[in-house]
Amino acid sequence: MSTKIVVSDYEFADLAPEQGVVAKAGLTLIGGQCRTEDELIAFCADADGILVQYAMFTPRVIAALKNCKVISRYGVGINTIDVPAATQAGICVANVPDASIEDVSDHAAAMMLTLARGINLLDAAVRAGRWSYAEAKPLYRMKGRTLGLLSFGQIPQALARKMTSFGVSIIAHDPYANAAVAEKLGVKLVDAETLYRQSDILSIHVPLTDSTRGMVGAAQLALMKPTAMLINTARGPVIDQAALIKALQDKKIAAAGLDVFETEPLGADHPFTRMPNVVLSPHSAWYSEQSEFELRTRTTQNVVDVMQGRLPTYHVNREVTPRFKPVGK
Repeated sequence: MSTKIVVSDYEFADLAPEQGVVAKAGLTLIGGQCRTEDELIAFCADADGILVQYAMFTPRVIAALKNCKVISRYGVGINTIDVPAATQAGICVANVPDASIEDVSDHAAAMMLTLARGINLLDAAVRAGRWSYAEAKPLYRMKGRTLGLLSFGQIPQALARKMTSFGVSIIAHDPYANAAVAEKLGVKLVDAETLYRQSDILSIHVPLTDSTRGMVGAAQLALMKPTAMLINTARGPVIDQAALIKALQDKKIAAAGLDVFETEPLGADHPFTRMPNVVLSPHSAWYSEQSEFELRTRTTQNVVDVMQGRLPTYHVNREVTPRFKPVGK
């Protein structure tokens, strides 16, 4: 019986990078565009390995995967996969945590600089025939301001390295932070309340889990300065979106740069689209030509690893007892 590798869903123009990786291994790949549980079950039920982008691998879907040994997700987040259900079924879960570190940190920096210099407001004014720096008043110099990082993993560490050159002070809150790395980068680790109170710019980088869903809500936003800006390039549901809209409308905080949202895509009539103090992008912080290629080939290589009898390079559920015996085990 031949090995079956499938892509459950994807937004790319083709699957050429993925096909290149599997062809090199002497395997083949089948692409699909599944949206519902029933579609996933019909398409993936007999697959040996699965690549997934946005489709939801629920316990019901996972229970139907009788041959599957690995599910590999495009990107860092694994919130589209019920990892406990996969682990119980003996299915390895993999991701790609390092493909877009530079790109997401660049994007977060670009958003904060755009807001800090009022470029969004000035651009709109010039296009409308208004020629005055006062269109963006008040602006404040970056040097001497405090950048707060909610989480201190690889992306916020990269952001800290980049933003240090602007003369900002950097603080971070992360119970699992590496204190030695923070010290080396000149980042002060603080408690959550201090982070919200002191940050002139708050950049969010936590993964989406049960414990982080809605963690930035009305109470947290109320602690922030009225001049503060909030940047989110992590996951939309980490923020209570209704609370953020109200905080912006009531001028409890000054501005926001958002790449991710509770529901995607964001509708054209959404309140955010009518707020001049909000910079928006369509969940694209991860993207560059280089990061897209790395993301796609590494996601595929995770599956090829397993098809060749190895544990995936980027193995998430390391506690799993896999459905296959890894080479050397």
